[in-house]
Amino acid sequence: MNLILLGAPGAGKGTQGALLVERLGLRKVSTGDLLREAVRKGTELGQKAQSYMDAGDLVPDEVILGLIREVLEETDTGIIFDGFPRTLVQAEALGPLMKDAGRSLDAVVVLAVPDEELVKRISGRRSCPSCNAVYNVYFDPPEEEGVCDNCGAELVQRPDDNAETVRRRLEVYRAQTEPLIAFYEKSPVPVLTIDGSQEVDAIADDIVQALEQTAV
Repeated sequence: MNLILLGAPGAGKGTQGALLVERLGLRKVSTGDLLREAVRKGTELGQKAQSYMDAGDLVPDEVILGLIREVLEETDTGIIFDGFPRTLVQAEALGPLMKDAGRSLDAVVVLAVPDEELVKRISGRRSCPSCNAVYNVYFDPPEEEGVCDNCGAELVQRPDDNAETVRRRLEVYRAQTEPLIAFYEKSPVPVLTIDGSQEVDAIADDIVQALEQTAV
């Protein structure tokens, strides 16, 4: 089974992707992970990517797609794409890459979460610089405000986790990535919209159930 996992920042793609790997035996593919691994190994594509990153430029689609092609050819299990494709150009290129590798896309899973909850999920995050514990002032606050339960260190908020920055990230998502949903809705690939505001395990259960119904 080959899947794409879509959702706005904070929708829980990373968490659900990891659960689907466990439940369905898939390989989770993140372009960020692929880039870091290629750079670490010093592969040809990794060196190309490094040159763009060193210059402060975005890594072009041709490099990203080259990494995806390698993954499709070397992986003997199903794949779940997390954070790819990000644009219509990438989505349009993925189809031929899948076909060349003898694969087909089985479903697109969309995690739907209201914007206000996404803002709270991200802007409410606080982390401990000492023991790396993570809290949320709205959903999972520490016992004492601003203080880590584990070690007593002062909690901090990442600079890019403030509400204004989160709303800008959501605007970018709406403009660049959300059109992918419409793209796949016009294709033969099933688009499964899942309520991403539930508990983590309930979301995973819904995804698996929807995939089973699609496969019938």
